[in-house]
Amino acid sequence: MIMLKDNHHDFCGGIALAVQRTKDYLKAKGKDLKIEVETRNLKEVEEALEAGVDRIMLDNMSTEEMRQAVSLINGRCETEASGGITQETLLSIAQTGVDYISM
Repeated sequence: MIMLKDNHHDFCGGIALAVQRTKDYLKAKGKDLKIEVETRNLKEVEEALEAGVDRIMLDNMSTEEMRQAVSLINGRCETEASGGITQETLLSIAQTGVDYISM
């Protein structure tokens, strides 16, 4: 899996461009790898969905934002919560419906 972090899509001029450049690179190299995109807000989640990624990382979002993102994604790709997660917040984050949690 290839992860595109916020600095990658900022550098490329947006999530759609970063994902497209990554897909073009993978195709040129004959590679079949999944693409994960780090997102910071619901607008970026929508952009990642439109770009057709395999996993969306919900980075430093509140549990309410995560719930909204999981609802928006609606099973179209995998989800991962990341950033500032502690043992104390783990259960509430798991209850948002994300597929994976990074600590």
